[in-house]
Amino acid sequence: MSPRAACRLEALGFTDVYDYAAGKEDWLAHNLSIEGLAASAPTIGSRLRHDAPTARPSDTLAAVRARVDASPYRFALVVAGDRTLLGRLRNAALDADPGTAAHELMESGPSTLRPHLALANVESYLRAHHLTYAIITDPEGHLLGTAHREDLTGATEDRRAEGPG
Repeated sequence: MSPRAACRLEALGFTDVYDYAAGKEDWLAHNLSIEGLAASAPTIGSRLRHDAPTARPSDTLAAVRARVDASPYRFALVVAGDRTLLGRLRNAALDADPGTAAHELMESGPSTLRPHLALANVESYLRAHHLTYAIITDPEGHLLGTAHREDLTGATEDRRAEGPG
């Protein structure tokens, strides 16, 4: 809302009033709650999975392999301390020397999507590109989760799919 509208709401007695200068699109891209007619439209933010294995750049492949083997996935997402997505380790990379640091073999800057995108559009995108999942981040690049084609269509495909690329 505009600073003028925020000021007016405060004058009317509202106490939790904020001037969100970044705008509506940014608000939606952060997967924040909304109200109104569009609030009921299904987005990938409503279907996020938060169970993909993650690794720090300095983690050894042995440590990452253990996390991946304990998960339903065949990849790990490499994140910084603030959960900024740095890269992805595909299953094949995990077969290298177990003492190798994750950052040495990660695929830097994997493609990501924002959580406010419509389910149907993302499902079409994944299908057209022969992908089984998408990595979802906010505008600052913080990992929010993954969205899987099977969750968008109701199909029962293999959750251990390798994914994009």
